[in-house]
Amino acid sequence: MKTRIISAAVAIVIAVIVLAMHDTFVFPTAVAAITALAVWELIRAANCKRLVAPAVITVGYSFLYLFCDFFDDPGRIHFALKGIFAFGLVCCFLKMHESMSFWQAAFMGLCGLIVPPALGKVVAIADMKYGMFLVVLTLACAWLADSGAYFAGTFFGHTKLCPSISPKKTVEGVIGGCVSNALIALIMCLVYDKAVKGGDVGFNYLVVILAAAACAVIGLLGDLTASLIKRQCGIKDYGNLMPGHGGAMDRFDSVLFVAPFMYLMISSGLLF
Repeated sequence: MKTRIISAAVAIVIAVIVLAMHDTFVFPTAVAAITALAVWELIRAANCKRLVAPAVITVGYSFLYLFCDFFDDPGRIHFALKGIFAFGLVCCFLKMHESMSFWQAAFMGLCGLIVPPALGKVVAIADMKYGMFLVVLTLACAWLADSGAYFAGTFFGHTKLCPSISPKKTVEGVIGGCVSNALIALIMCLVYDKAVKGGDVGFNYLVVILAAAACAVIGLLGDLTASLIKRQCGIKDYGNLMPGHGGAMDRFDSVLFVAPFMYLMISSGLLF
């Protein structure tokens, strides 16, 4: 418990510093590093780390992906980088076909095509109006539902949700996570809008409540997906980035699912 508290405190301090520099090069670099680490952890979990060349190509692509948006024509740069990534994986597969299976090549390809765009939405949200607050709101909607679900499940949980994947999760816990997420998001938006911005934001509070509740379920899907991969790979944690808390994938599995959803809600003009 002491190790968990210390590592969490250190992580919070680092997170505050990085968020405070959200309009500098530090923020996208930090997200890119987390993205690359998460992809590496997935590759290692799937026992593909011995395939050094394709692993390096996949991790390198995952790190560089976010920086494409800094160019004048990001769409073309993204297309070129994806082409190089695909070409590199195909060449590795042809060269290493005796030791590299099609499924391993496909898995690394999927890791590169899914994880960077998903986590990249955190940077995209930061570039929007009220970006820093919206990033904090997104992360809160991804992470805090788990605390609400834990307490609701502890005191009221009876109906197992999916015991074969995550034995401790209950239906009552999910409901508690939805309710707590909605309340926390509502309070955060009210305080930011009324106290910080003097009512200039104009949040649609009904949508905020519904979106936050939806994030609790969407984040749960990310958590269960990551747990299932770990279970099938026979590992307890993806890494030891935060002692007592696991690796990057352990901490950002729900963010992988929640960030794209929140980006869609914000960019569509539904939150405010």
